[in-house]
Amino acid sequence: GQNRSLPLGRSLSALVLLQTPEPCCCPRIISRSQWRARTPRSRDRLRTPVPYVIIHHTAGNRCYTQASCSEQVRGIQNYHINKRGWSDIGYNFLIGEDGRVYEGRGWSTMGAHAKNWNSKSLGFSFLDGVPNAAALNAARSLIQCAISKGFLSRSYTLKGHRNVSPTSCPGNDLYRVISRWARFKP
Repeated sequence: GQNRSLPLGRSLSALVLLQTPEPCCCPRIISRSQWRARTPRSRDRLRTPVPYVIIHHTAGNRCYTQASCSEQVRGIQNYHINKRGWSDIGYNFLIGEDGRVYEGRGWSTMGAHAKNWNSKSLGFSFLDGVPNAAALNAARSLIQCAISKGFLSRSYTLKGHRNVSPTSCPGNDLYRVISRWARFKP
């Protein structure tokens, strides 16, 4: 927000509104209703701000449109609910090659993406193991958005899934990319 001089007679609430910071760089987020998510069986509240972001990949097919990415996200949700027995899709957000972010469990619901880390992290998953520039930029914007909205600590640490679980996720190519991002620590 901006600091502006207020003429005499303006209310304090107007002053507060003018000084409230706006989210600096939130990417376009496709809501659960927009990608036609199933209703979760249950939700556990995530205590925010969290100190970690954990990066994943689904190793799915590339998707370049909202329709094709939404179809992939629905497929992941169905797999997580029907095959893994989870209450919902495991990730907080998913990122497509279309440069859009797809709301998974969202900001305030604990994910199911990294055992022993779900209560203290946001899980962001790329829909492809080798994301393009649009997807990478959307992920970086999503991190800044999380900070500006108070869901992620300003002193957060970025990790790959393989840093917290015995897995190759998020794949070697993506891991090399995120290992060069600010605040990454193995």
